[in-house]
Amino acid sequence: MDLDRRKMQILYAIVGEYIRTGEPVGSKRVAQMLGQKISPATCRNEMSLLFDRGLLEQPHTSAGRIPSHLGFRVYLDQLLTCDPLSEEEKDSIDALFNIHNPDPDRLLEDAAEALARFTGCAAVSATRPPKDVTVRRVELISISAHVVMIVVLASNGVIKNKAYRLDLVCSPQILDFFRKFANDRFVNRSVEEISTGYLHSVAVALGEYSRVFTPLLAGIFELCRQIRDGQFYTQGGTNLLGYPEFQNDAYELLSLLEDPALLQDAMAGPENATLHIKIGKENHLAQLEHSSVLVARYNVGQATTGVIGLIGPVRLDYSRLIPHLEYFAKTLGSLLSDTMNPKEE
Repeated sequence: MDLDRRKMQILYAIVGEYIRTGEPVGSKRVAQMLGQKISPATCRNEMSLLFDRGLLEQPHTSAGRIPSHLGFRVYLDQLLTCDPLSEEEKDSIDALFNIHNPDPDRLLEDAAEALARFTGCAAVSATRPPKDVTVRRVELISISAHVVMIVVLASNGVIKNKAYRLDLVCSPQILDFFRKFANDRFVNRSVEEISTGYLHSVAVALGEYSRVFTPLLAGIFELCRQIRDGQFYTQGGTNLLGYPEFQNDAYELLSLLEDPALLQDAMAGPENATLHIKIGKENHLAQLEHSSVLVARYNVGQATTGVIGLIGPVRLDYSRLIPHLEYFAKTLGSLLSDTMNPKEE
């Protein structure tokens, strides 16, 4: 939007003050913030013009103005500047990660928890594996006479496991037979290829033993599906209860945070954008019409498969949060690349 320099100065001042206080801003306060270079009367006239152009709103009980969602968009696109993080700030973020734990699931969960704690917002951390991820190994661990733990290790370092019950007694010989058979049929095969159709062909190859081993085959299929679907974690939903803006939306927001499908939709953005921000009604989900969603993408290895994001009120301190979110994403991508793409011995 084309605004002259004075209107830009006034909009910038109002947005900054509203982010800081959450209260409507009057013309006298704007004049003070601009060092009295512009009189309160002139500020009031300019604010009226910004109001007419849809960049400011006037709460019905106040003489002051607040930025509209469009005003925030102009602020983000044309006025916002972000300083790079200091080494001290980077060190403080590095310290939040459990970098000694090689489990990718734990890294993603830790990242969401750390980001929520650091920002006071709700945080989302997710990754989807590249399409060429394969099964590296299938292991069977006897838990009891009729219960077996299936462990599936993927080529990107992800490990999934679950216990299953069989009707037959799980002797070492039986487990050894199925272990060799499963590794023959699943190792080096893409998790994308392991469909119900493929599972049926594997069951046919077992012949008369197929009925006995159906629970184990179904277990391998389920674990491969989990690997294919990736990981998704949310933390800090209760942080949103501390913002007065969400007094009437808290239930809807907390319900949204418990729905992975809707959240993935909310986090979606341009494929080639490493950072995207949706403000208020730019979010097509009704639950987010009073929220901002900030999302940073990151690479795991050579593929852009991960996102980490924030959900909070529209009046977020973007100049502080954007560089922190970008560094979180870069750090998480680096850590996941190390753990999910181990070097071959």
